[in-house]
Amino acid sequence: MRDDPAVVSLVRRAHAGDKDAWDEIVERYAPLVWATCRAFRLSRDEADDVAQTVWLALLDHRLREPAALPGWLATVTRRECGRRSASAAWQRTHLKPWADHDAPADDEPVDRELLEAERNTALYAGFRQLGERCRALLSLLVRLPPAPYEEISATLGIPVGSIGPTRGRCLAELRRRPEVAALIRSEGG
Repeated sequence: MRDDPAVVSLVRRAHAGDKDAWDEIVERYAPLVWATCRAFRLSRDEADDVAQTVWLALLDHRLREPAALPGWLATVTRRECGRRSASAAWQRTHLKPWADHDAPADDEPVDRELLEAERNTALYAGFRQLGERCRALLSLLVRLPPAPYEEISATLGIPVGSIGPTRGRCLAELRRRPEVAALIRSEGG
């Protein structure tokens, strides 16, 4: 498939602005994108978002080797699925749906829920800006129960002795993100 002259021609025509070529690329390779999303067990909405991101990335990216299109699509899709999976895991762990929140007690400020939601939003925004490795590591460390260091080491391919220092660097990087830095300043710490 990598040497398929039809793929090379299709990619060149698409990059030259041929709408029919773009439509054919999407029709031909959408099953590859969807299969990758299914392998990551993404929801339909998440898979739609991934597919949109992949096609937009292709639109913005000029392939040096047009015949490599299928491999490029598979790689970009896997990376985006990994980002979505880590992001979704972090959200499930850290952001409770409004319906799950208890009403504030009479002695609690009414805006406690709003402040907590703003804090979560700022933390999530900073978290999304971290590199993939930091997001994956922090996601494993904050899940309930936290993953054992041996599992983290095997999952991420880093030595057990590097997990703590890497965690420290990731948290320091998170604190430097503008949203999180503003949150820290607003909370007086």
